[in-house]
Amino acid sequence: MDAFTLRIMTILILLFAMSFKFNSITAFAWYPPIQSPVYSPSSAPSPSPSPSPSPPSPTPYPHPQTPSLPPLTPPPISPPSPPPTSPTKPSPPPLATPSPSLLVSRPPLSSDSPNLPPNLSPEPEYSAPSPAPSLPLNNRSLSDAQVPGSPVRALFVIGDSTVDSGTNNFLGTFARADHAPYGRDFDTHKPTGRFSNGRVPVDYLGVVIEGPLKIGANYASAAAGIIFSSGSKLGQHISFTQQIQQITDTFQWFIIRMGKEEAASYISNSIIYISIGSNDYIHYYLRNVSAVQTKYVSLEFNQLLVYLIRQEIKNLYNANVRRMVVMGLGPIGCAPFYLWQYGSENEACIKMLNNMILEFNSLMRFTIEELLEELTDANIIFCDAFQGSMDILKNSHRYGIGIILSYFEI
Repeated sequence: MDAFTLRIMTILILLFAMSFKFNSITAFAWYPPIQSPVYSPSSAPSPSPSPSPSPPSPTPYPHPQTPSLPPLTPPPISPPSPPPTSPTKPSPPPLATPSPSLLVSRPPLSSDSPNLPPNLSPEPEYSAPSPAPSLPLNNRSLSDAQVPGSPVRALFVIGDSTVDSGTNNFLGTFARADHAPYGRDFDTHKPTGRFSNGRVPVDYLGVVIEGPLKIGANYASAAAGIIFSSGSKLGQHISFTQQIQQITDTFQWFIIRMGKEEAASYISNSIIYISIGSNDYIHYYLRNVSAVQTKYVSLEFNQLLVYLIRQEIKNLYNANVRRMVVMGLGPIGCAPFYLWQYGSENEACIKMLNNMILEFNSLMRFTIEELLEELTDANIIFCDAFQGSMDILKNSHRYGIGIILSYFEI
């Protein structure tokens, strides 16, 4: 080894030692970003190997190594003389090792989600709760979602303007209900952010649920859709995927505060209410955003929406959710705007639009039945909002509605 090579190696060793000193002072913990179950970026291709080998890059936390200089010969070191004898003090007890239960990780995503990162396990990390009693697939109701001896602990709401209770009041968007005439029939006779003259369906649901239901959280955001960009032209909103992430973060907070087992029991005895999907038609498909109608016929578009909901339901299940209510879509073909836009005569509903909604609801109902066979300890209820709404429109006098429309046709 010549002198020039020796100098180069010495410089590299000194640079490595300086790099370790810098890293040891400014070290910080890094966690990989959480990938979305549906909208995660594709994995980057692995770089091609370089033709010539390069020295390995230092790790974030390298171990110090004392460089040895070949030309220098260390002098012999004589063994140290033993210290004088003195009374020894008892050694302190070793420090306790932190419990692994303090380390909280994000619940794993479903194994069949698109672009699932390989480092996420498809198996849930929580302990599975006791299975609910088996029920017929077509004979489930909201009361069946309450397991005997396990009252409902909390109600969590995910959705759009049909259940938004004021989320968009804090966002920069045109989809806001914090002004008149909204809320004129509410308890306070003032607008609250609900897209209603009074209450929204989940307000009544929280009243009729039996048990010590005292807390809950509403993550719904007006203009939100199953597809991320649905309703984005109206301004800011919390999309379906983002709401799932928010409720997952809430579950993590439960684990930190309660512990893993108690949080798992609490989550499994709570109800998740999902009401979303109409904006994917109103603000996306029917407006032909990104020429979507040339890429998907209505059946294919409905299949895409149902698939995305199915994946998020399985992600919630992996987070230990066992009780869910999934709302179908209402008859948007009977909305006054579309009656005007399509030139309806005699106030007849637009069949083409309602047929799309009937198609979506049928696919969603079939998917729920499939999930009930696959997730045997889950209680998932599908609520057909279309049939209920049409019954109110056709038989308004039965519900005390004074204005009776002259004619309705599905």
